[in-house]
Amino acid sequence: MFVRERMTKHPVTVTPETSLHDALRIMREEKVRRLPVLNRQGKLVGIVLERDLLYASPSPATTLSVYELNYLVAKITIGELMTRDVITVEDDCPIEVAARIMADHRISGLPVMRDGALVGMITESDLFRVFLELLGARTGGLRVTIRVPDQKGFLARLGGLIANEGGNIVSLGTFWGEDPEDREIVFKVQNLTRAQLDGVIAQLPVEAVDIRETD
Repeated sequence: MFVRERMTKHPVTVTPETSLHDALRIMREEKVRRLPVLNRQGKLVGIVLERDLLYASPSPATTLSVYELNYLVAKITIGELMTRDVITVEDDCPIEVAARIMADHRISGLPVMRDGALVGMITESDLFRVFLELLGARTGGLRVTIRVPDQKGFLARLGGLIANEGGNIVSLGTFWGEDPEDREIVFKVQNLTRAQLDGVIAQLPVEAVDIRETD
């Protein structure tokens, strides 16, 4: 899966000349928390976050009059508030690489580029939806968590035993266990009874951590 398959295409943008007030209004109307900033040539030159705008807004405790506040705020532009060194990804970037970049840099969204042009945004919300797909959160079946030593060919054996019983694995994810040499495998299977599944697991060198029916 690549970023282009899950990104938001044609993201809402602003220019360095956009005012703070206008940027906040755009964010609220479009229900976004970050805006890529493009110059007049359409080149990405920065990004501004909602928190950047809120921090720049006057405090209610200020002693300035409302007229003075409006005058000062009206002069603030996005060019003064935006982050200029923008971390981006290409649209053919694997989705897990984009997630790693966001986690490593502690950021919640990335502009997506193609041939130097902005074509989308990938955000933590998009990654949450990928996670839901990965573990079949919206698909019914028996949800199984097993702990198994890291070994070649295990998934093929597991899949073969389930297929022999007439079952179908509809989602699967592997995770590090507490022991570095172990893996926790979470999968969801359909068309198997609990008794059939117990019979499959009994044939494998695994520890059943959790088995439950999901809608």
